[in-house]
Amino acid sequence: MNELKDKVALITGGSRGIGRAIALKLGAFGCHVAFSYVAHKEAALEVEKQLHRMGVKAKASCVDVGSFEEVEAWVQKTKEELGHLDILINNAGIVIDKPLMMMSEEDWKRVIETNLNGMFHASKSCIVTFMKQKSGNIVNISSVSGIIGLAGQTNYSASKGGMNAFTKALAKEVAGFGIRVNAVAPGFIDTEILAHLKEEQRKEILRFIPMERVGSPEDVANCVAFLLSKKAEYITGQILQVDGGLALR
Repeated sequence: MNELKDKVALITGGSRGIGRAIALKLGAFGCHVAFSYVAHKEAALEVEKQLHRMGVKAKASCVDVGSFEEVEAWVQKTKEELGHLDILINNAGIVIDKPLMMMSEEDWKRVIETNLNGMFHASKSCIVTFMKQKSGNIVNISSVSGIIGLAGQTNYSASKGGMNAFTKALAKEVAGFGIRVNAVAPGFIDTEILAHLKEEQRKEILRFIPMERVGSPEDVANCVAFLLSKKAEYITGQILQVDGGLALR
């Protein structure tokens, strides 16, 4: 996709899993990438190296997306170092699964602060730039949990449901400025979150997926790339489910 060549993308949570796959996918199309990480510096630096080998600019930065001040400073620094900003991928997220009766206030706050507040902080920090240049593209990485709800994930489902509503509301606000806002809602994806599951647990999961397989990070990255392409230039405010049919109703 030549339309992504020399664009600049900002990705929250780009060192592993889905974020890593998105960063490398965009880099393969010639897009320069700045991405954040928190605890996995070595993995982040390896992604940065891979992007450099593709011939694009790349910068990994340790950023707490739960802090508006840190995110705002990161966005400003990225604009200064890479010259401009065209794309925002809100991917950073955490999971702390527990039944509500066992969920602490801290469990609730940590998930909301990272998943929902982090998206607000990055979007708020980028939106004026996008509006001034009358162009921009935001893709939020949500979850089918935010659509159908999953037991043991009241905090996570609430954060992703809020992300879906935010996507639709912001899309209406900024469409007139040439800015598109969409979300991708993955189902069960083969990342570190699933790596700890036993074989019988994985088989149980497959029972609920019509396509009878879990998705890969690349499945999600491909859909993100589509939403950023000219083929999707008349699409905004949509939640694209990438779940093998898990959330079919």
